[in-house]
This record gives sequence, C-alpha cells and structure tokens, in this order.
Amino acid sequence: MLSRRQSFLVGLAGLLVLLVSTVFAPEFLSSYNHEMVSLSPFEHPPFGTNKNGIAYLEYVLQGAQVVALPALFSGLLVLFLSVLAGVTRCAGLSRVDLALQGFSEVVGALPRLVVVLVVALAVSAQGRSLYAIGITWALLAAPGAMDEAAAAAGRLGGARFVEALRAHGFGAARIYFNHILWRNLRSVVVRQAAEVAVQVVFLEISLSYLANATNLPALTHADSTHSWARLLYEGFLALMNSWSTWKATGDLVSSVLGQSHWPMLIGLGLIGAVVGVASAFKSAVRSR
Repeated sequence: MLSRRQSFLVGLAGLLVLLVSTVFAPEFLSSYNHEMVSLSPFEHPPFGTNKNGIAYLEYVLQGAQVVALPALFSGLLVLFLSVLAGVTRCAGLSRVDLALQGFSEVVGALPRLVVVLVVALAVSAQGRSLYAIGITWALLAAPGAMDEAAAAAGRLGGARFVEALRAHGFGAARIYFNHILWRNLRSVVVRQAAEVAVQVVFLEISLSYLANATNLPALTHADSTHSWARLLYEGFLALMNSWSTWKATGDLVSSVLGQSHWPMLIGLGLIGAVVGVASAFKSAVRSR
C-alpha cells in the first residue's frame, strides 16, 4: 500500500495529466483519412484510429476537456460547503448552523436525477456544458457531505473543543486550519469532494452515451466535441457485432478478432484512471 505522500503524488500527477489534456484538445476532429482506417494502437500509437481514420487520441483529449474542469469545480464546491458546515459547528454559530441544516434538509429531499435532467434540458443549445449539470449535482450531493463534516466536528466537542484550545493559548488560525480542518476534517471533506467529482464524470458519460445511442444532441457539450462516451458506444457496437457474428457462424475467435474492441478498452481505461486519481487523493488523506 502506498504511503500518504506517494498517494498524493500519484493523484496530483493524474490530475495534472487530465488538466493538461484539456489544453491540447482539438476544437474539431480531423478529416476522414482512408490511409489510417482502423489502425491498432501498435500501428498508430497511443490509441489507434477508428473506421474514419481519426485518431482516438482526439476523442480522449476532447473528452478530457468536457469533464475535467467541471468535475473539479463540482468537487471543490462540495469541499467548500462541507468545510463551512464543519467549521460552523465548531465555531458555535447556532444561527448559521441551523440555516445550513435547513438547507441540507430541503436540498437533500429533492430527487437528484430529476432535477439534473430539468437543468440539463433548460440549458440553451448555445451554452451547453457540464458546468450547470455538475454544479447542480454538487449542490444536491452537498447535504450528505455537510452532515458528515458537521458530525465529525461535533465528535470533537464542537465549541467546547475550540474553547479548550484557546485556553491553552492557541490562536484562531491554528485552531481552525490546523487542529480542525487539517487534523480532523481533512479526510472527510476530501473524500466527499473526490467522490462527487467522480460522480459528475460518470453522469456526463451516462448522458452522452444516451445521446449517442438515440442520435440526439448532447446535453453536456457542443456538437463539435465528443465525450468519452463515444468510445464506449463504438466499443458496445463492436461487441454486438461480434455477438451477432458468433451466433451466425459459431466461430468465437474470428468473431472477436473481426471487430476492433480498442474503443471499449480505451473508454474503460479512462474511467478507471479517473477513479484511480480520486482513490489516490482519498488514500492520501486517510485517517491515521
């Protein structure tokens, strides 16, 4: 098992790769190229090409541009709200704490997917992006994170814990940033933020996959941009073609080798990488 420092470095490296990918994402895909049709990653590194001769790398970069910043912003929003709930519980601000509890009860009672779909459909075609959907999901997921952070702060003793540290001569900055946030709430708020960021990525892929399957405009990005869901969709079609060929011929080997399954492998690998980055950050802040 990696140490906390190693886990943090792994998570940071993965996050930087994801963010840098957004910088190099092309605005439009390349044109059809008959000389590069259906090349494997060994023939055209790093991911090969599709049946139109377009490198899968372009899909990977565009998909990273679609999800990276909105998912990161959504996670940071949950991080801020959960920190606010925990600090408020320790600060003894009863009115603010009561208001945050009311917010959690009202928002937590809303059906997440229904609200997200309404927001997604309400966004105009010119302004389609994952930000509105990600922020909505973060707000709907925030009550659980806030309640857990407030409960963790309450187990410390709340305002009594702060008063005890003040009696020992500690300043407010050291109490709240070091003893409360860094030493006690860190594992809770970072874990909640990482989980919400991953949920936003999965939500985008799900919505985009449905759009691809039904030939409808995407709800999370412009028509000129492609999500990682496109890779999974092409991979699913290849699996169905392999299944149909196998049922017709009975030859499993030729039916599998007759189709390119690289898109599915690439899509699943990207999802695994995102989950791995989130897991690395959660491991880096795990409790002692």
